[in-house]
Amino acid sequence: MTPSPSRHADRDLVAVHSSDLHIDDVTNRPGASDGLDMLSAVLTVGRRHQADVILLAGDTFESHRLPPALIERTAAILANSELAIAILPGNHDPVIPNAVYRQRSLREIDNLHVLGVTCPDALLFSHLDLEIWGRPHLGYGDMLPFERARPRRTRWQIALGHGHYESAPDLTRHPRPSWLISDAHLANTAADYIALGHWNRAAKVGHPTTAYYSGSPDYAQSVNVVRFCQNGEVRVTREPVPLLRQGD
Repeated sequence: MTPSPSRHADRDLVAVHSSDLHIDDVTNRPGASDGLDMLSAVLTVGRRHQADVILLAGDTFESHRLPPALIERTAAILANSELAIAILPGNHDPVIPNAVYRQRSLREIDNLHVLGVTCPDALLFSHLDLEIWGRPHLGYGDMLPFERARPRRTRWQIALGHGHYESAPDLTRHPRPSWLISDAHLANTAADYIALGHWNRAAKVGHPTTAYYSGSPDYAQSVNVVRFCQNGEVRVTREPVPLLRQGD
């Protein structure tokens, strides 16, 4: 499915990158956040910057064992934003048969694009000359998020990955951290921007290719705002996202 036009490709493009919202049922945890405050904060930044796309790089949901009412509230927030939203399923919310993303209330949102569910491993915004790709988690086992790169076919390309960065990991060692992302993997993508999830803190990683963890908005208190300029420059800034806690 190709998103509907929103802006001409001869303009700067803007993406807002976040991850690890961990939307969850907190009925029995008074005062805890169910993650919807974080989702709303991310989308508010997106609207403020007239973002072409929101990037959620994994673990949007804490699990697939969520009450229907929470899923419906989440769906309403996503749909009402009227922003194009690209989600990469992570290790907490992988694409399994009973994945929350298969619920009708989420699956039928026109502006929501879930890699591995509503589209395969790539999403084309032809009117923006932009492609977004990533390897969604298809289960709870280990895998390499950037084991295979995708050849470029558009002017702009964004790669999404959810996993743990190590500069030069020994992949023959066991046990070792799961879902590893190395400098070699990052360089092999050749993407204009690499949006990472899995770490709660925001960080710039990689050498010589640069990639970014947005961090969880709850912990990092920020999102990444990415501007793709017509001169070829990609500018990345962190913008604070003050959160309103439930009960405040």
